[in-house]
Amino acid sequence: MDISKIKAELIQLRKEIKHHNKKYYDDDAPEISDYEYDKLMRRLKEIEAEYPEFITATSPTQTVGGTAKRTAGKLVPHDIQMLSLQDVFSRDEVEDFINDTISKLGEVEFVVEEKIDGLSLALRYENGELVQAITRGDGVVGEDVTENARVISDVVQKLIDAPKYFEIRGEVYMAKKTFDAVNARQEKLGLKIFANPRNCAAGTLRQLDSRIVAERNLSMFVFNLQKIDGVEISSHTDAYNFMARNGVKIIHNYKVCKTFEEVWAAIENIGSYRAGLQYDIDGAVIKVNDFAQRETLGATSKFPRWAVAYKYPPDEKETILRKIELSVGRTGRITPTAVFDAVILNGTRVERATLHNQDFISDLDIRIGDTIKVYKSGEIIPKVSGVNLDKRPENTVPYKISKICPACSHKLEREENAADFRCINPNCPAQLENHLINFAGRSAMDIKGLGESAISALIDAGFIKNISDIYKLKNFRAELIQQKILGLAKNTDKVLAAIEDSKKNSPAKLLTGLGIFGVGSAAARDLINYFGSIEKISKATLDELQNVPDIGEVTAKNIFSFFRDEENLKILNELKGDGLTMENEKLAQDKNSKIAGKSFVLTGTLSKYKRAEATKLIEERGGLVKGSVSKVTDYVIAGEEAGSKLTKAQQLGIKILTEDEFEKLLGL
Repeated sequence: MDISKIKAELIQLRKEIKHHNKKYYDDDAPEISDYEYDKLMRRLKEIEAEYPEFITATSPTQTVGGTAKRTAGKLVPHDIQMLSLQDVFSRDEVEDFINDTISKLGEVEFVVEEKIDGLSLALRYENGELVQAITRGDGVVGEDVTENARVISDVVQKLIDAPKYFEIRGEVYMAKKTFDAVNARQEKLGLKIFANPRNCAAGTLRQLDSRIVAERNLSMFVFNLQKIDGVEISSHTDAYNFMARNGVKIIHNYKVCKTFEEVWAAIENIGSYRAGLQYDIDGAVIKVNDFAQRETLGATSKFPRWAVAYKYPPDEKETILRKIELSVGRTGRITPTAVFDAVILNGTRVERATLHNQDFISDLDIRIGDTIKVYKSGEIIPKVSGVNLDKRPENTVPYKISKICPACSHKLEREENAADFRCINPNCPAQLENHLINFAGRSAMDIKGLGESAISALIDAGFIKNISDIYKLKNFRAELIQQKILGLAKNTDKVLAAIEDSKKNSPAKLLTGLGIFGVGSAAARDLINYFGSIEKISKATLDELQNVPDIGEVTAKNIFSFFRDEENLKILNELKGDGLTMENEKLAQDKNSKIAGKSFVLTGTLSKYKRAEATKLIEERGGLVKGSVSKVTDYVIAGEEAGSKLTKAQQLGIKILTEDEFEKLLGL
């Protein structure tokens, strides 16, 4: 083959693999399945085996996948390097490993055990006390996550039979039921949805707040003894027995084998029940049992020579796609789901799989009636990998997602530079709970006592069907108390009083609570500062909306569309009738001031005003206060020791005001 083509393929493969290593290990957001990643890595190994002169020290075959990051804590060097495992994918490769090991060592015992799909963690004990927990990182240096590890119930805090020093390595994971519960909560709150339990566990362990770690209920299996002082242990199974006596949760269902046939039978046994496990595994590990024999075999810079990881092939089958169903998430995102003739994958019946978005459907050219290929990603999530075009029926047509919301018949919008369609109707019944949580939340109307559980109960009982219904709850006080929807009478009255008190909130808070896509608290404040009232915003043209600093074309279109929806206008009129504040009266009076619509940046230490006081003076007169200098900034107010913002303003030729000039401009 042309050497230049070989080099080009090597460069591309290494680039792709490094990208996916970062997404998997560092970002906890993989873009491809393990199977697809393994194919890339196998191809790279094949080329490097044939052309060893092209192997480099930075090739993914020579380095551990992750990097150490300063997230949960300080960086800590490992006493014992935390290596990866060499992957094998076939019976022949397993047999080669067994035969090669026996040829070097003679009689050998092997241990076959589940390979847990999670995040590696080293635990260090001194005199029986847990003193440090460290992630794998790049294998040489990891992150200190001790405080987070202490709230994982499977992590033993104190050993019973305490050696002087004891270090073990395990895998932190998230059980399937726990993962489902976490994602359900994330979706309910409109937060990031995790791709799989492994990513969720990894992201959780790196949290800065150990309370979040405790809430997410992580688990851990220990699979290796790294180092021990004061106790003689000669084998992996002896180490497991010692750990078990000390309450350490070790890998379940391990099997000691002496021949290849026994090893393969153990691998097949794990494969037969893996789909029914309450946690994900991504293979089976084959290890030499005796520690002295491990020392004899040694390790490469990346892998120990005394162990390999067998990766099970994905269970893929063909089936007929019967229809594509569209569902609306709590944040309005439209998810297409393939519905097909049921197939058995990894021992479970599967008849549905997500199709992600229109781009995914178009890229694979998936059509209703096609014979599609379905497999399980991560041993649990059904996915569609492609279409058998040879079996495509005549007269099929490319599938296009409807532009109408299946829940409320509102027109769907496609996010700019994104693949997802979204329903932006705040009255969509599929999104009602999420919109109400946003409306009552701290950054919006801040209604104390009207939290997630209360809102859910009010919706289920039929008291709330849209935002304006919140202010009608006072008419149902007796029913609410009788049904204990908001608790007993005292608590019910507190919530109703908080609702009544929220009517005094600024129009910016109300605008935030309306749930217009792209309009958060900062944008709402800018809009009110610019226009003075929600009524004027509702009548603004697209061009007028885009005149507001930091309001782009997409957000302007969302605002414009929102205020031309009859149902939205009806709810706004009801809110106005209920006495909510729609206009900043002081601001409306000052709309003709010199600074109405002008953008200000404050920098340095002001001698006459606190930063908050100066901001209030500007906003009361229709001005906008920003945190950074840009070409659209009108004025910079410079106090003592003004720094880089002043320098940038000078470079851009922006008007710089002293405090005296600022007072004169405002007519003070």
